[in-house]
Amino acid sequence: MTTYQDGTPAPEVLRYAAFTTDPAGGNPAGVVLDAAGLDDTAMLAIAAELGYSETAFLTARDSGAPSAPARAYDVRYFSPKAEVPFCGHATVAAAVALAERDGSAPADGYVFATPAGTVPVAVDSADGTPRATLTSVAPRVAAAGADDVAEALAALGWDAGELDAGLPPRIAFAGARHLVLAAATRERLAALDYDFARLEALMRRLDLTTVQLVWRASADVFHVRDPFPVGGVVEDPATGAAAAAFGAYARELGLVPAATVLTLHQGDDMGRPGVLTVTLREGDERVRVSGTAVRIPA
Repeated sequence: MTTYQDGTPAPEVLRYAAFTTDPAGGNPAGVVLDAAGLDDTAMLAIAAELGYSETAFLTARDSGAPSAPARAYDVRYFSPKAEVPFCGHATVAAAVALAERDGSAPADGYVFATPAGTVPVAVDSADGTPRATLTSVAPRVAAAGADDVAEALAALGWDAGELDAGLPPRIAFAGARHLVLAAATRERLAALDYDFARLEALMRRLDLTTVQLVWRASADVFHVRDPFPVGGVVEDPATGAAAAAFGAYARELGLVPAATVLTLHQGDDMGRPGVLTVTLREGDERVRVSGTAVRIPA
């Protein structure tokens, strides 16, 4: 067991790639399955040393039966620079890590108590590949101020005429806040070279976790990218929280049927392709985000 200099046991940090079956694809996440005893400083230090966009820290709640595996966990998420209220890809990674450690996931799934609210997560390995599905907290969508959109475009180096008028800017939330901006062309989305400090300043003022940049390829297929300067990361390769927020956005604006399944491709332009599945159910405001995850070899 690894220990700190003072002899205190160091927690095991697992590494998983989420929304992919390739360890070199998707979005890498750190997972600490037993974070009991770690304070904020220790968690931030682990996340910073690991350098991934987020690391999930889990603390099991009492299962109620001595021999039963815990299914409820308190979960916190840290980027290399700060704590974030919710992270989708680290949630998927953590749920798959739990299922692999336990041999299988509980039939009724896991329950993650996050700073953003309670997030149920199911894990299905019917085809031999672990696939996790998270159910978001209640989402909401709000208008984006014209001046704020203009500042975001300036930081990105985009012109207003390069936006898709059919997908207007909005701020969407499903556990974390994201500014949704839609590019009119795939080429505009692919050419991402932004002012890190300027976009970070705007995002901090608006309390945004990422900017969700999207391009609509077809009725239910989108390509997305997520600058993440507030986390100390230029770009997030696959963003489950933003995918959930985007599902709420698409439904709120009537872009998709009330019950539908969307496919989001992310990470292609970074050489880390991943696929996120977003499911909307009629009569249920919550958004479901699904994806695979695979252990990254040490």
